[in-house]
Amino acid sequence: QVQLVESGGGLVQPGGSLRLSCAASGSIFSINDMGWYRQARGKQRELVARITRYGSPNYADSVKGRFTISRDNAKNTVYLQMNSLKPEDTAVYYCNADVVVTSRALLSSWGQGTMVTVSS
Repeated sequence: QVQLVESGGGLVQPGGSLRLSCAASGSIFSINDMGWYRQARGKQRELVARITRYGSPNYADSVKGRFTISRDNAKNTVYLQMNSLKPEDTAVYYCNADVVVTSRALLSSWGQGTMVTVSS
């Protein structure tokens, strides 16, 4: 019913920047919170940042001051601007959205993930 498609991952040198995007489509009535999570090899998936429908963000301590989450409600899209990237930011980044579908049911939807590699 709902598809989330991420883009913007890739290889970047330490200190560099990347911008991730995630667009939601399908039987969407509205979207509540949206967020980004990441999973490094051999580790559990962890929260990176989330943002409410009204634009209020929260961040993991490890990315505060370096990453910025934003959203465009008209486009059902969430963004993650990542600056001052470190090797420890290397992970698969997943988009998540709490979607109210047209039947008014609430679904927590996930994207397929996009790889971010920070290496020289």
